[in-house]
Amino acid sequence: MEQPPSGAAGRSRSGVAGWGVRRRLTAVAVGVVALALLVGGVILLVLLQTSLIASTESAAGQKVQDVIAELDDRDVADASDYIAATAHAGQFVQLLDPAGYVVASSNPDAGSTPLSAQRPGRGRTLTQEVSSLPSVGDNDDFYIVTTGVQVGEGAYTVIVASSVQVRSDTISTVAWFLLGATPLLLAVVAVSVWMLVGRSLRPVERIRGQVARINAERLDGRVDVPPTNDEIHALALTMNTMLDRLQVSDREQRRFVSDASHELRSPLATLRAGVEIASADPSGAMWIELKDVLAGETARMSYLVEDLLTLAKANDGGLRLEDADVDLDDVMDQEIRRLRSTSAHRITAELTPARIKGDARRLTQVLRNVLDNADRHALSRIRINLRAAPEGALVTVDNDGGPVPEADRERIFERFVRLDGSRSREGGGSGLGLAIAAGIMAAHQGSIRATEGPAGECRFEMVFPAPDEAAAALLTPRDARRPRQQGSGRR
Repeated sequence: MEQPPSGAAGRSRSGVAGWGVRRRLTAVAVGVVALALLVGGVILLVLLQTSLIASTESAAGQKVQDVIAELDDRDVADASDYIAATAHAGQFVQLLDPAGYVVASSNPDAGSTPLSAQRPGRGRTLTQEVSSLPSVGDNDDFYIVTTGVQVGEGAYTVIVASSVQVRSDTISTVAWFLLGATPLLLAVVAVSVWMLVGRSLRPVERIRGQVARINAERLDGRVDVPPTNDEIHALALTMNTMLDRLQVSDREQRRFVSDASHELRSPLATLRAGVEIASADPSGAMWIELKDVLAGETARMSYLVEDLLTLAKANDGGLRLEDADVDLDDVMDQEIRRLRSTSAHRITAELTPARIKGDARRLTQVLRNVLDNADRHALSRIRINLRAAPEGALVTVDNDGGPVPEADRERIFERFVRLDGSRSREGGGSGLGLAIAAGIMAAHQGSIRATEGPAGECRFEMVFPAPDEAAAALLTPRDARRPRQQGSGRR
């Protein structure tokens, strides 16, 4: 049985790998809400306690002021009547005479013993909190306000004791309510997020299933694009775009392998037949007769393999290029001299000195492929021009053969493309030269295209990008060279 990778097993044991997006989002949502409820609950209880304390203190202080107001307007007897008339549960009020005896109280149980030992002077107020009032038999917590007041010639004391048990009960009730409601709220959040995320991920799961069913045998499959104009819609479009690229790449790869196999079959068949024929001759004379043929086929196959390797590197971005100053006119001059030594056609050239950035060896390969292509298709004349252009250095190669049909001007730069019978394997063309030229030009950020010259002749244009500003200063001809004219030449 196939064992999972150790890393995956470790993740599964840790419990992280088993937590999908749905579970993780639910856990995060529950955790965030729980933290928010905890912080909010603590803040609520603190604010509630502060508000209740302020309310208790305010009520006790107001009661003291009301009793003092009664003493100012009336006598002690009237104040006693007011205290008795406004008595209510949870609050005890006492009026003490200058000797410290209770002369009035709001409750009979508080009519004998003072509720506080504090005796502030006239106009002063003291407060305290006690855990119980044994004198009235109440074990609740109380907040006591004691104020001194002058009545006639005597100094009286007003005492108000307010129970804070209601405050404690309120805070406790709210705390228990929050504690009881939090699990229910978290459960509601968990269920809601679980369902919402599941519903949101349903299109993703459908896309995953559709992509999983697409394999090398059926790359034409595509995923459904939901009409939602959201991230899922963008994901589906991206997946379909990726599948389009994969299908095109697979088709190109299959065609490349097929074409390469077809191209290699001919020299391999020749080599095999030659070896079989030669080996059947015990005298060895056949080896001598066939050695030139076998050597030629071997060289042809070597060149083809090298071209295929170069083209593969250019297509996948693996082509290594030097970044150096290159005198393009010198490179072209050398290639034109080489072509003149092998061609029977009339060749004219006008070269303007130009310096670019690039790989001289690869640029030589581009120019050689284009010039050899022109030589194969020319009737009698080839004209080459190099001049500076706003977009960089512009090279045109014209031959008096027929121009490339407009419908084939893009296709001609594909691999193994031969537009007519003249471009046969026996004629020396493998169908890779222009494809390699296009790949190398693209690696140099340049371009190459097939077009038609002013006189209707076949033309190839190559644009080499302009160098940076520092190198642009070097674009001026060395030693003020003038554009050189190269005369015609025949072999």
